[in-house]
Amino acid sequence: MAITIDPKTQVLLARDSNQALGLGAYAVAFMASTAKLGSAGAPSAAVVKRTNQFHVDSVICGASALALRTNAPTILRNEALEYAAPRGGTGTMRLGGVPVFGSSQGCCVEKAIAANSAAVREWDSNGTNFGYDPRYGHFAGEFGHNDFYPVALAAAQQTGRDGAFALRGMILLDEIRGRLAEVFSLKTYKVDHVLHGAIASAAAYGAMVGASAGQIEHAIGMVVSHHVPFRAIRYGKQLSDSKGASAAISTEAAVLCVKRAMHGFIGPKDIFRNAEAVFCLLPGMNGKKTPKGESPFDLALSTAGDDFTIMGMHFKLGLYEHQSAGAIQALLNLLDKNPGLLADNGERIRSIRVLAYEPAFHIIGDPAKRDPRTRQSADHSMVYILSTLLRKAIERKTSDWAELMLSPHDYSEQAVFNSFTRQLMDRIAFAHGGPDYDAGYPEGIPTSVVITDDKSAEHDSQRVMFPKGHARGPSGAVLEKLLAHKFKLLGALASDDPAGLIKRFDQLEKKSAGELAEIYNFPIAYKTAID
Repeated sequence: MAITIDPKTQVLLARDSNQALGLGAYAVAFMASTAKLGSAGAPSAAVVKRTNQFHVDSVICGASALALRTNAPTILRNEALEYAAPRGGTGTMRLGGVPVFGSSQGCCVEKAIAANSAAVREWDSNGTNFGYDPRYGHFAGEFGHNDFYPVALAAAQQTGRDGAFALRGMILLDEIRGRLAEVFSLKTYKVDHVLHGAIASAAAYGAMVGASAGQIEHAIGMVVSHHVPFRAIRYGKQLSDSKGASAAISTEAAVLCVKRAMHGFIGPKDIFRNAEAVFCLLPGMNGKKTPKGESPFDLALSTAGDDFTIMGMHFKLGLYEHQSAGAIQALLNLLDKNPGLLADNGERIRSIRVLAYEPAFHIIGDPAKRDPRTRQSADHSMVYILSTLLRKAIERKTSDWAELMLSPHDYSEQAVFNSFTRQLMDRIAFAHGGPDYDAGYPEGIPTSVVITDDKSAEHDSQRVMFPKGHARGPSGAVLEKLLAHKFKLLGALASDDPAGLIKRFDQLEKKSAGELAEIYNFPIAYKTAID
């Protein structure tokens, strides 16, 4: 369909244009804007608030992952600390080092960003997008997560800028990767979704540290031609550290590409229209070959107002694969309506049937996920997630989401092999709901749950589309309360002063350059590993 934009609030990068150069120009102009965040001509107050919430969410997830000594974040943090680099710099060509979580020591920027992004992603519990924009019929449905904020924060620290500059960079980065997720489904071709984030990281980081639009074009060209990650990262019966560190490793490469471009390295130009690069090499969304001289998509990017893609992103209210959020809501709705099902140690529940859409069924319902043996596999297992939630509900006699919120301890080795949880898993059947369910994605998370009780009566949740945490789900006080509980729950794992840790990162746009420089310099309350 033809795209018409409002030139006061949007930029259109047409498919017959050099979109890599266009992204560079858009990013440079966005970061050069002097319009105050929340005012006319800038991202609105609602966008600023939402970005702050996602940023706090990401840091609390990252700090708690380090506190519980998770493997990949700990390894990458230690690696970054081995690449010491003086803080401060002598201009855009010799930018100084930046810190990792829980430190003030300067580290080589790409190493620090890799470490911090890996920590943020480790729990798989921060923000999510599903690539859906009904205005233009952009329903590619690619996944993505708010894993890349360390890029913008590092760039602001390197250039001596304040929190408002960092937050603007975060909005920019999410806008680019979110819009790419709406127009091109990487997963369809077994390419990992973090490629969109790496492209966005190159654009945002470059614009923030003084790269030209042309240099950003070269960096994006290098990312797409040299660093395409496949979903082999996430394939296998038991998932590895590569799954959680995928965004971090791709972002590390993206920042290196920017640095090389700024030193004069010439990368492939016009990469989105390159006939042998990933976007044109693969069929378009309609299965047809991309016409010569075009990319497979148009990109409409926001510059001001409310309509930024971050407003359509979703919160995870605990630790679970987001594809299971509809089933979680459906189960809790049923238990709230039928509290008697929790009596007699769960013996009143004979069986549970879950229906969901693709790709949820494929990702968290494949047979290998019926016997998860690691945390990374358990949090991608529909039957494990629901059984753990149900076990806690039975033990605590409640259906309250906050009371039952899944935490890292629900994925410890002891929890993964809990005998009662395993018994409940055997009662769950998970099936593909068919075309009717598929039609509701990526707009929503269409899922239903039917519990058959010990009297053979069926309790049907009906189809859930917009669970709590979903951008189109309950908002206002309902969401605020659950987010506050999540931040406190994870913050208590990371710090002896969780309220202070949360306050440290909230309202980033009000932080001075000095405060931003030391924002990662907080004590991490290290605890025994969970696995």
